[in-house]
Amino acid sequence: MDAICSIIAEWSALDLYVGLPLHLSGVEGDAAATARAWAKSVAERTTVPVRLIDERLSTVQAQRGLHASGRSTRQSRSVIDSASAVIVLQAVLDQEQRTGTPPGELVTMTADDGREQS
Repeated sequence: MDAICSIIAEWSALDLYVGLPLHLSGVEGDAAATARAWAKSVAERTTVPVRLIDERLSTVQAQRGLHASGRSTRQSRSVIDSASAVIVLQAVLDQEQRTGTPPGELVTMTADDGREQS
């Protein structure tokens, strides 16, 4: 957590996006609960807005792109998460450019922690 907060400060981040791994049906499972808890932990330690972003199908898109570039599934294993993150971030940037507002679900604090609610 300290490393993440240090990177946020070092790069003067404006927002932090955390992938929300939903099931294809849109239902949240254990992985989504873990992502929410992690995002809240970061939000509690930084002033940068933390937003959850739907990452459904990003791995599939990344795998297709890597395969199209000539990489086998075996060759892609070490970079698939990074490629997926690039796809999610590009979608965030595209949506923000189109709409003028940051996409995703803003992670908010509880009323008793002293931080502003949204």
